[in-house]
Amino acid sequence: MEIKIDDLSGDEIKNLLQVHLDTMASISPPESCHALDLDGLRHDSVTFWTVWEENELVGCGALKELGNQESELKSMHTPAKHRGKGIAAKLVSHIIETAKSRRLTKISLETGAQPEFKPARDLYSGFGFIECPPFGEYIYDPNSTFMSLDLAKAS
Repeated sequence: MEIKIDDLSGDEIKNLLQVHLDTMASISPPESCHALDLDGLRHDSVTFWTVWEENELVGCGALKELGNQESELKSMHTPAKHRGKGIAAKLVSHIIETAKSRRLTKISLETGAQPEFKPARDLYSGFGFIECPPFGEYIYDPNSTFMSLDLAKAS
């Protein structure tokens, strides 16, 4: 498995991100969908990675720097046929190590509160993320779960 920074120009990643956006829209009401589109992911504050197994795209994720040494985990997605292989865990680990190397102190995230998002919440909990209040520009939303990881405590 290879994790690499991606410029979001390839058709494979564009297609995977569209699946991600469509999936989020099918589960959450529009006001509760916070996934970034291609333009949002191309912002200077965002580093975007893809995960490849041989020549097949098997996952993606991003880290958005928020300022004050804080960041947000964004756009985590693994195609359905590749779930359960540990791809997301490897990518989250890679992103945490990158954040530490950048001397960031905290990673926060927003994910869904619906049952469909339980595997994601469990994944993040396994890395030490804990539930927290809304951060940044987010506001309380019953469809959202907010989590954060203090990088000084992350092993």
